[in-house]
This record gives sequence, C-alpha cells and structure tokens, in this order.
Amino acid sequence: MHQLIISAAAEGDTNPLVPNAWEMLVVFVGFAILFFIVVKFVVPMFEKTFAERAEAIEGGIAKAEKAQAEASAALEEYKQQLTDARTEANRIREEARAEGAQILADLKEKAAAESARITAQAHAQIESERQAAVVSLRSEVGTLATTLAGRIVGESLNDDDRAARVVDRFLAELESQSAGAAK
Repeated sequence: MHQLIISAAAEGDTNPLVPNAWEMLVVFVGFAILFFIVVKFVVPMFEKTFAERAEAIEGGIAKAEKAQAEASAALEEYKQQLTDARTEANRIREEARAEGAQILADLKEKAAAESARITAQAHAQIESERQAAVVSLRSEVGTLATTLAGRIVGESLNDDDRAARVVDRFLAELESQSAGAAK
C-alpha cells in the first residue's frame, strides 16, 4: 500500500489539497447558474407564497376581530333584549296583579250589592207575609172573639158592625198590652 501512495506521488507533483482550477471554474459556473435560477424563480415563488400566507393570516385576524366585535355587539343586544323582556314581564305581572285586584274589588262590590238587594227583597217579602198574617189573624181572632164574647155576654154578636168594633177594640187592647210588655 505504501507503494501505491509513492507511485501516485511520482506521477505528478500536484498537491491533493489544492483543487484543480478548471474544476473550480465549472463548479463556480454551475453554482452561479443554480443561484440565478433560485434567485430568479424559486425565491419569488417563496416570497409570493409567504406574502399570500401573511395576507391570509392578517385577513383571518381581521375577520376574527370583526367576528369578535359582531359577537360582542350581539351579546350586548341580547343582554339588552333580556333586560327589556324582564322589565316587560315585571310590568305585565304588576298590571295583571292590579287588574286582578280591581276585578276582585268589583266582584266584592257586586256581591255586596246583590246581597243588599236579596236582603231588601227578603225584608219586603217578610213584611208582606207579616201583613198578610196580621190580616188573617185579625179575621180569625175577630171571629173567635165575637163567638167568645157572645157566649160570655149571652147574646149573639152576629151584627157585623158591632162585631168589627168589638174586634178592633180587643186588638187595640192586645197591641197596647204587648207594646207595654216589650218596653
């Protein structure tokens, strides 16, 4: 192996660490062409893609901010509507309560009026029946009184005028006795 190295060194005095100038020129030209292609075509595509993504991100952020603002506005509107609805419900509840109290008062008033009317009608009917009973009692008491007086006196009191006077006098005495006893 030693011999292989020595024979390679013997063929030329070239230093293996120093590159060949033609190879360096070819590599440099290839690099320049490749660099030109990258700068001319690839970098603009990357920049265009980067700009589109940046624009999309900024647009997305703007859309998100706009959506956030709309959501906040909708939330505030919802809260306001909810507050208005609660206020309206309280107002309706109070109106219903007041209306119920008014209806109850009206019903009580009607019931009191109806009760007074029924009581007055009952009193009138009782007074009418009392008058009818007094008239009926007068005629029966008159008949009984004349019969009784006729037996006591011993003569007949069939004369109507005389019988009416006796009955009226008897009833007047009876009423005066009951009025004196009531006091």
